[in-house]
Amino acid sequence: MKVGLSSYSLLQALKDGRTTIVDALQWVADNGGTHMELVPYGFSVVDDYELATKLKDKAAETGIELSAYCMPANFIQPTERAFQEEVERIQKHVDVVHHMGIKLLRHDVTAFSLPPEQRTVHYFDDHFEEMVRGCQLIADYAKQYSMTTTIENHGFNVQSSDRVQRLLRAVDRDNFKTTLDIGNFLCADEDPLVGIRKNLPDAATVHFKDFYVRPYYENPGEGPWFRTVNGNYLRGAIVGHGELPIREIIRLLKVHHYDGYIAVEFEGMEDCFTGSRIAMNNVKRLWNEVALDGWKVTAEEVSNGCV
Repeated sequence: MKVGLSSYSLLQALKDGRTTIVDALQWVADNGGTHMELVPYGFSVVDDYELATKLKDKAAETGIELSAYCMPANFIQPTERAFQEEVERIQKHVDVVHHMGIKLLRHDVTAFSLPPEQRTVHYFDDHFEEMVRGCQLIADYAKQYSMTTTIENHGFNVQSSDRVQRLLRAVDRDNFKTTLDIGNFLCADEDPLVGIRKNLPDAATVHFKDFYVRPYYENPGEGPWFRTVNGNYLRGAIVGHGELPIREIIRLLKVHHYDGYIAVEFEGMEDCFTGSRIAMNNVKRLWNEVALDGWKVTAEEVSNGCV
């Protein structure tokens, strides 16, 4: 198990100039992380190979692995030409990710911000073939680099575990997996433990985040709250401070013998450096505290949703 940080966690500081993405690697190293996942907000490498090289060199200098790259994408386009242009755009990101030596790339399949009528299962079904085809084309392109591409439970239309599973099965590529985000199931009002148990067997990497949750009928007032698919309220929290059952989630990962990357995502109101540091420390602390002594549930039972 390798605990690190998503660069998205430091977006506040990247935007206001308190850090650069290169210096962020040093910060992760100085604060106990072992890897960093790149999310190209607050910086760009696809059109800046010089920066990509600096990141690769800084990672080698600090001993911080560049674990993954997460980018927006949208295969639901009005014309075939627009679809092909989107595929070609993503392929350019695959190329620069290979240049940096990264072996995992997560791309979306729809726009992130969608009106309510485009969050439905009907919209998902109507555009399913486009999403599958796009994923196949990117996975096939990435295979030349021995790279795994992933779909995350992310983006409101594809945040429930069953929709992720449908895409994984239909794409049917051995280098197409899922980035498992433990909190994003809540955006689709799905019990995180249910979603995790379903998708964990196909996880190439795992995002750890936390949320405060309020039902749709209890408006919490001011603050960076956002609404779920069904109108409930969520606000980002430091991992371990919110309402996700973090200890049980860690237990499920241990039962399944997950020993890959854990990328912390901090999206809370606190200062991003403080929130990210506490979150990484909490994940490591809780991982060490959760024991399996006397717990007889098997990995097969977890993947079958029997616990």
